[in-house]
Amino acid sequence: MLPVKAIGKDHYSAVLVIVLGVFMIMYSSTYQLGNLTKMGAGFFPMVLGVLMLLTGVAIGLTATPAIREEASADSDKPKGHGGFEWRSWSCILGGLIAFIVFANYGGMVLASFVSVFVAAMGDRQNDVKHAALIGAFMSLVYIGIFYYGLKLPPPLFQWG
Repeated sequence: MLPVKAIGKDHYSAVLVIVLGVFMIMYSSTYQLGNLTKMGAGFFPMVLGVLMLLTGVAIGLTATPAIREEASADSDKPKGHGGFEWRSWSCILGGLIAFIVFANYGGMVLASFVSVFVAAMGDRQNDVKHAALIGAFMSLVYIGIFYYGLKLPPPLFQWG
C-alpha cells in the first residue's frame, strides 16, 4: 500500500474511473448482451465499462506520486492559474448539449463535428483551426465506424 503522502490526484482519478467502469459493467450486465453481429442493449455499455476499467488501471499505474507533484510545483516551471477550469468544464458540457441538439436537427455528422469542436475549444492550447480539424476528423471516424462499419440507422444529415 502506498503511504498517504504518495497518493496524488492521479491516483484519485484512477480510482474514480475504475469505480465508474465497474458500475457500468455491473449495470450493463442486467441487459441482453448479444454478440458482435447482433448486439443487445447491454453490449455497448459493457464495452465502455471494460474500457473505462482498463483506462483507470492505466492511469493508476502511470500516476505521479504526490511527493513528486509537490516537488514539481516548487520548480521554476510555469504554473497554471490554479483556479477552477470554467472554460474546460463549460466547453465539455456545451459539447454534450450541442450533440443532443444537433443530432435531432442536423444529423449525426453535424452533431459529431459541432460537439467535438466545442469540447476541443476547452483546451487552452487549441485554436479554432485545430478544433475544426479535430471535429472534421472525428466526423469522418463516425461515418467510417458507425455508418459504414456497423451500419447504424441514424441519418448522416437531416434538416429540421
